[in-house]
Amino acid sequence: MIRGVSAGPELDVDALAAAYAYPDELPRGRWLRANMVGTTDGAAMGGSGVTRQISNENDLGLLLLLRALADVVLVGPRTVRAEKYGPARIRADHAAIRGDRPPPPIAVMTSSLDLDFDWPLFTEAAVPTMVFTSESAPADAFAAASKVADVVVVGEDKVDLAAVIDALVERGHTRLLTEGGPGILANIAAEGLLDELCLALSPVLSGGRAGRIMRGPDIDGGLPLHLAHTLTDDDGFLFLRYVVDNA
Repeated sequence: MIRGVSAGPELDVDALAAAYAYPDELPRGRWLRANMVGTTDGAAMGGSGVTRQISNENDLGLLLLLRALADVVLVGPRTVRAEKYGPARIRADHAAIRGDRPPPPIAVMTSSLDLDFDWPLFTEAAVPTMVFTSESAPADAFAAASKVADVVVVGEDKVDLAAVIDALVERGHTRLLTEGGPGILANIAAEGLLDELCLALSPVLSGGRAGRIMRGPDIDGGLPLHLAHTLTDDDGFLFLRYVVDNA
């Protein structure tokens, strides 16, 4: 069970949904939230290269809740391949929160289109998976993607992240969630597109050579955050919600 650190009460689904609700007023006409998990010594994944090794049931439950609150889920191709992504589904205890809306589409950002378009992510999605790619994408992969996904071209040689956000907003997706991976998150933050970071801190020391939750360009002067709330559970996980200053 997830609890509030300061007050100590157990938080049910409705209380968690209220704690993680998107702002009523979206300052930029949209709100981009990132959700990541990391170990106490900073690793973004376990030794086999997946996050499941450093996660737990409450972390997974929170991930699914954040999806239920979002209009769309953005993710990079490496994460899709490593974590074997499928389409988003709404848990029974999240149905009232979601209302009559279908599950949020997964939006994959990839210039190379190096994906298996026979995966359930593309063939079993209740709402077509979106693929944001560039003009330089291979023609055969582009044709394959177009048969099973909503393909959007944003950028000439690489995916233009700001254009991705603009395209989603134009389609009415204003409550955005990204699950990384580290390269995608680093570029989103560096380009000033991030509004919020939800970080689950796993109570383990992993050692090894795993990268951090962000891997990419330096952010000049850093990106200041302020802590919106801190939650914990019986396993010793910390669930930290940060909002970007001036978001």
